[in-house]
Amino acid sequence: MEYDDDGRLFNFVSGLICGAAIGAGVALLMAPETGKKTRKRITRAAEDLRDTAGDRWDDLADEVRDRVEEALQGAKKRFPG
Repeated sequence: MEYDDDGRLFNFVSGLICGAAIGAGVALLMAPETGKKTRKRITRAAEDLRDTAGDRWDDLADEVRDRVEEALQGAKKRFPG
């Protein structure tokens, strides 16, 4: 039987992130604050997460675009025509 180390690492990191998010959510809900303050904190955290995820997605898209362009340029040099 073969083990997929990349898949295992991805599963571990995914579980770690999900666990942290769930733990943070429970901590916010159990905090001794008013509901209004808690909702504001959750909204702010969600907006920050959305902005960060969007920025990272844009960075990844730029990186992929650059690598594809480099690969195409390399192919054009190897196979002119």
